Amino acid sequence: MLSETVQSDLYRQSFLWGGFLLTLGALFLGHRSAFHFLKKRADQSPGALDHSIVQMMSTPSLFIFLWIAVAGFSHIQLADHPLSAWFDKLNTLLLIFFVAWLAIKSVKAASCFVQKNIDLKKPDNLRARKSMTQLLVFQAIADSLIVTTALLISLLTFDAARTIGLSLLTSAGILGVIVGFAAQKSLGMVLAGLQIAITQPIRIDDVVVVENEWGRIEEINLTYVVVKIWDERRLVLPVTYFLEKPFENWTRTGADILGSVFLYLGYDVPVGLLRDALDRMLADNPNWDRRVANIQITDTAERYKLIRILVSSADSSKNWDLRTAIREQMIDFLNAEFPEAFVRTRIALEQKPIH
Repeated sequence: MLSETVQSDLYRQSFLWGGFLLTLGALFLGHRSAFHFLKKRADQSPGALDHSIVQMMSTPSLFIFLWIAVAGFSHIQLADHPLSAWFDKLNTLLLIFFVAWLAIKSVKAASCFVQKNIDLKKPDNLRARKSMTQLLVFQAIADSLIVTTALLISLLTFDAARTIGLSLLTSAGILGVIVGFAAQKSLGMVLAGLQIAITQPIRIDDVVVVENEWGRIEEINLTYVVVKIWDERRLVLPVTYFLEKPFENWTRTGADILGSVFLYLGYDVPVGLLRDALDRMLADNPNWDRRVANIQITDTAERYKLIRILVSSADSSKNWDLRTAIREQMIDFLNAEFPEAFVRTRIALEQKPIH
């Protein structure tokens, strides 16, 4: 027969474990019910933003609730256990990482909420591209700070790490030079990313020409930038490239742009008829924004005159399509109306009489 002390201890252990399991089950069911309700409300709202935010916050919040139950049980049940100090250390580390995870998800949810009000598809989207660029860079900075802070706090929970930290501080002179030299390039790239977010020489969806390639800024991160080239390739460049090297930004102050079409024609082609033909070509073309349409002779040579056709569009993509259309139609018009207009090399053969 077991003594009354042993029996009461067993009852107490069974009660504690049963209460712990019931608490876990209640927290799990309560969490699922609450987020099921939130998901239903999110599905009723227009757009997918609310549903995405609820989905992002679901798992981190569940782990936080479960950690609270585990930490409370270990504090009560395992207080006198030989490994209680290790359990406390583990609970502390789990709390740090769960809070960091929840903070990262919160930053992402806030970013999604702000992005809901940023419309990059409207024609004049300069302000939207400014806001999107700053938002993405500052989100990356916030995530980096959260992760770095979580790792530092985790290391400081260990006595050995604190001792090493004090030793490093005492030799900070030599170590600072070594670490500073080793981290100079990485730190410079991070600071360059921050500088781009503030000064904004480039923005999300900017049209740029880099390394003789035409494309749009697709991503801006702390250390690199992704340019989507016109043929669907991606050009990945360090952020320092846009601070140290020259490049073309076609949408720095606005999306509207001018484009040129050059024709090498003979001197017998009347420019006035070309202007009339251009007006007819532009009348039904939706890519022309009705700002600029002009034809000028920009150069002359011995055998030809250089005709420049200048047209404007709301953005570079429309201007490219407009220029190709005008070039094709103008060549067809010249072939039909002035077949001798294009520069040709003529050779005259003189036949001398035979004596």
